[in-house]
Amino acid sequence: MTKSIDRLFQILIQLGGSDLHLTEGYPPKIRIHGGVSAIEGEPILDRHTIEDLLSGICEPAAFEKFLEEGDLDFAYEMNLESRFRCNYLKQQFGLGAVFRLIPTEIATLEQLGIPEVVKKFADIRSGLVLVTGPTGSGKSTTLAAIIDYININYNKHIITVEEPIEFVHNNKACVITQREIPTQCASFADGLRASLREDAEIVLVGEMRDLETISLALTSAETGMLVFGTLHTNNAVKTIDRIIDVFPADQQAQVRTMLSASIRGVLAQLLMKRCDQPGRIAVNEIMFTTPAVSAIIREGKTQKLNDVITAGAEHGMQFMDDSIWDKLQRGIVSPQEAYMKAIDKSRFKRFLPEDQANIANAAGG
Repeated sequence: MTKSIDRLFQILIQLGGSDLHLTEGYPPKIRIHGGVSAIEGEPILDRHTIEDLLSGICEPAAFEKFLEEGDLDFAYEMNLESRFRCNYLKQQFGLGAVFRLIPTEIATLEQLGIPEVVKKFADIRSGLVLVTGPTGSGKSTTLAAIIDYININYNKHIITVEEPIEFVHNNKACVITQREIPTQCASFADGLRASLREDAEIVLVGEMRDLETISLALTSAETGMLVFGTLHTNNAVKTIDRIIDVFPADQQAQVRTMLSASIRGVLAQLLMKRCDQPGRIAVNEIMFTTPAVSAIIREGKTQKLNDVITAGAEHGMQFMDDSIWDKLQRGIVSPQEAYMKAIDKSRFKRFLPEDQANIANAAGG
């Protein structure tokens, strides 16, 4: 049965968009290649219309709970080719929702343009691997590609704990158990805790956002499991600092020691708008744990990680700004885009047009 909102999803797909935004009091909008704009010819959404659209693809009990609490996350499959991650919210003008189109075919790391060396994370037997980046940077897509690579090349039991389940993995060489919050387990921490009793070699934690989940992830990694987790951080230094800062001050020295022993690497990702063709491209910072990395984490001198990453090319490491530099030199991204996404902006400022460089100087960039 076709739902009334499916028409908007079909427009999103036809226009090559990634996200559909519905906000009471405004017309429907879509994100295409990073920019958000209204769908031409669509009317402003009043309360009755948006309620009809949102309730049509949601379980009645869940929709009632959303109206009471103001937030709801779930996945919706329009057809075999089209699946969406759905987030319902209340906002100042009434109801709202954001829908992310999830590809039903899992792209390979090669298709995503992720460096070949990232496959080394799949070879690791135990420890913690963190895939990081801001919202909408493609973390879930890259993680799905890593899990699919393992699924093809290894014989293991993989458990994923997600809110909601985005990419659906069919068993290939591996057995994959996917659990959704809150329907199959109550929280990330509960799912991670249960995985210790479920004969899993690998567990993917959709989001490590609280002390309990992070603590359990460290413990699981120490006890021989390979744990993949995500954080909303932009680079390796911020990732390590975020993990440690979650804990009370009197526990941080112990946590640094635990993390230095269990961390196996960080893959940070940003998406940049292309200037050579429509679309966006991923840039990555890659850190693999070496004795030097472990010592820096243990001693709490995380700023030194940048030097280790820059000098660690022989181990497959890559600094974020070097990845951005490569895309700029190849004419894939514009100087403005490179400047906006770079950590060391002074490295890229000289490539800006004079008017933009003056604005950057005035802003202290």
